Amino acid sequence: MEGALREPGSHLYSYKLLFVLPFFRTAWYDSIAFHLNLNSKFIYFPGIGEYVYSVVSTAIVNGIDGILISVEADISEGMPVFDMVGYLGSEVREAKERVRIALKNCGYHLPVKRITVNILPANIKKSGSGFDLPVAISLLLAMGIVKNDDLSELFFVGELGLDGTVHGVNGILSMVSGAYEAGKRVFVLPMENIVEASLISNITVIGVSTLEEAICFLNEGVIPTQIEIKHKKETPAMQIGDFSDINGQAFVKRACEVACSGMHNLLMVGPPGAGKTMIAKCIPSILPKMNKEEQLLLSKIYSICGLFGEREELLSTRPFRNPHHTISAAGLTGGGGNVIRPGEISLATGGVLFLDELPEFRNDTLEILRQPLEEKKIHVTRAKGDYIFPADFMLVAAMNPCKCGYFPNFNKCTCSKLSVKNYLSKVSQPLLDRIDLCIRIEEVSFGDISCTGKNESSETIRKRVERVHEIQKTRFAKECFSYNHQIPANKMETYCKLNEECFSYMEKMYEEAGLTARTYHRILKVARTLADMDEKENISLSHIKEAFLYRSMDKRYWEKIL
Repeated sequence: MEGALREPGSHLYSYKLLFVLPFFRTAWYDSIAFHLNLNSKFIYFPGIGEYVYSVVSTAIVNGIDGILISVEADISEGMPVFDMVGYLGSEVREAKERVRIALKNCGYHLPVKRITVNILPANIKKSGSGFDLPVAISLLLAMGIVKNDDLSELFFVGELGLDGTVHGVNGILSMVSGAYEAGKRVFVLPMENIVEASLISNITVIGVSTLEEAICFLNEGVIPTQIEIKHKKETPAMQIGDFSDINGQAFVKRACEVACSGMHNLLMVGPPGAGKTMIAKCIPSILPKMNKEEQLLLSKIYSICGLFGEREELLSTRPFRNPHHTISAAGLTGGGGNVIRPGEISLATGGVLFLDELPEFRNDTLEILRQPLEEKKIHVTRAKGDYIFPADFMLVAAMNPCKCGYFPNFNKCTCSKLSVKNYLSKVSQPLLDRIDLCIRIEEVSFGDISCTGKNESSETIRKRVERVHEIQKTRFAKECFSYNHQIPANKMETYCKLNEECFSYMEKMYEEAGLTARTYHRILKVARTLADMDEKENISLSHIKEAFLYRSMDKRYWEKIL
């Protein structure tokens, strides 16, 4: 027994104290415990010291929103055990060992008692590594090491290394924003995350690099040295193309302006080398600049995905996402294993999702786009729960008319009729019905390529687009939508009313072109945008006819040629 007591780190020492000492709580026991305490920063014995219930606040990301979470700790009599409960993911359950060893390496030994940590609410699945720091603080508070008993306005998040260092986590913008709305004002975060968190106004951010720094701040009010935050301009990597670099293709440029003016979806069909990809990359440059609300929403999404980096300002450039055609359905819509993250359609929110070589995408992947294109959000259902991610993007797609790319130019095309039909059938009619503008791009002539004249810049086009957006926002001020593309079927009569001439023309074309109800409404919405571009209150016949030009690449067009 004496040998064991001289070696506090031995297993014999631990077992003797666990199974013998609690049953003989005498004065000499307290005396021995006191002297043993001198050999370590904190060594706790059963029955010595008073422990209290403690609670601290943290958050998790659900979808793109931060949900406030409470971490409770209780140390009580009973069999020595360290339990963590509250519907925890595997990485959260592993926090038990990370926290225990980090505390030990910082000189704080857990008491040999029954320790219970509860993370509530228990009906929400907890995932991520950001629970380490709040669990450690709640234990230190219950043990009496942290003396500050008023942590109601404080918020903690961070991952702990085994040596007590505090590491950054993803999704800080969403967590801090959600906690701020719940009433938290002081945020103790990893030093890596303070630049990102500082983008939220009216909060106090305390960056810590180690667990010791967090304890010193709570006990003594000592604030660690904070890094200096300098605001940077947008990085060159985020810059996009300009329409002034594109020669020729006047019809395609007009279609792009129409699409951006009403936030319509666009499909370009043409031979290789016609400039489809280059034009698509220029489209974000003519979209209006994002407001603060849009910037914060996009920045949250990128933060959750770990793509925000060390930016010192919110994302201000509209995104252009160009996923490869081998992308999976989960990669496009969102999902994952332990942590559910947004997909490409959410990363394109507020900007452009460009699907190049559209027929090369898997059919089940493309069909997933139907619902998000209508609802502007995506529901991801997993065993862990339901998640809602934003999907308010402008779809721009490009494709060749056949496998070789040159149909219907029979001087170059080497495909059979059956091959062309099979290639085009990879894009379903229901998906085409959800694309407002389907246009053909012709090959660029030598005269257009060699032209040295000055083309209209994206800035000039964007000013016109911004004016049209203002018209729509004023018109739809009392509605739950803002753009012509979003007009629901029950509002078509109100905002896309036709005079007798236009009505007769649409009735005739409905039968001749074999339109569906959805394509009929799409044409009216495009016509409404064309009227706004001309600053006209009512839709005229010329607007209807031009809107039909942008449906020339419907499947029925190919059926007639074949």
